Amino acid sequence: MDSASARKVQERRTLRGTVDLVGRKALLGLAVAIVATMTLLAVIGPWVAPYPPTEAVSGGQLLPPSSEHWFGTDSVGMDVFSRVIAAPRYDLTIALSATLIALGTGTPLGAVAGYYRNSLSETVMRISDLVHSFPVFILAMATVIVAGQKPISIIAVIGLVNAPIYIRLMRAEVLSLRERTFVEAAITLGEPGHKIVLRHLIPNAISPIISQASITLGISMILTAGLSFIGAGVRVPTPEWGSMIAIGAGNVITGEWWPSFFPGLALSLTIFGFALLGDRLAVLIDPIRRDP
Repeated sequence: MDSASARKVQERRTLRGTVDLVGRKALLGLAVAIVATMTLLAVIGPWVAPYPPTEAVSGGQLLPPSSEHWFGTDSVGMDVFSRVIAAPRYDLTIALSATLIALGTGTPLGAVAGYYRNSLSETVMRISDLVHSFPVFILAMATVIVAGQKPISIIAVIGLVNAPIYIRLMRAEVLSLRERTFVEAAITLGEPGHKIVLRHLIPNAISPIISQASITLGISMILTAGLSFIGAGVRVPTPEWGSMIAIGAGNVITGEWWPSFFPGLALSLTIFGFALLGDRLAVLIDPIRRDP
């Protein structure tokens, strides 16, 4: 290959790399924009809603989208747009709280199960496998029905059914780290096991946990919406995307699509944003896949 051809090949590779880099940066920007918007709505949504999210408009049932009601009204007469922008306060609060419970429970248990080789570690893993073997939604639904439909029950149940994800992930990371030189040095210096786990293993194994947390937020939102959709989650008239979809689902076949379409779109975009953010965080954390 002559120098001119080699130069053209190099230019094409550079152009392709630049386009790929811009695309990846754009995806990260999109994810951050979606997550930031929904987080902002969780804080101020109910305050900036043009109508009270839990009150019906008199004589305004199933009005189509218009300049007065941007997303129309539902079968009860509540403004859909107001309820859509107020719902993140409940959906994100439940999802974030449940994710923190899953992370706070699963991370230390997984670290202990990976470092120690005893009956306690085996018991933790067997319980984790048992919980993980059940369909997550069915297990969450059954537990919420037994515990009650209070928000605290929903948060606790979703957090506990997601905890095995972090137990298994942290255990796998710790198993790969426990034979490293710095761990052997800590053992040689006489550091107790719990300090080795807290000071050396968890900090060095936390990167995939952080990226997984963003994905778990999306999963928790799906579970929250699914439970509300079947009537086992957040109670009506609390603005929550799953219950809004359930309220409007029966009207789709008669042509009134807006009561369920807009909350479904908001839910889908939010889950997409958190999943995309988790994927980009995984790339940024991994030095091999990290963008230049």
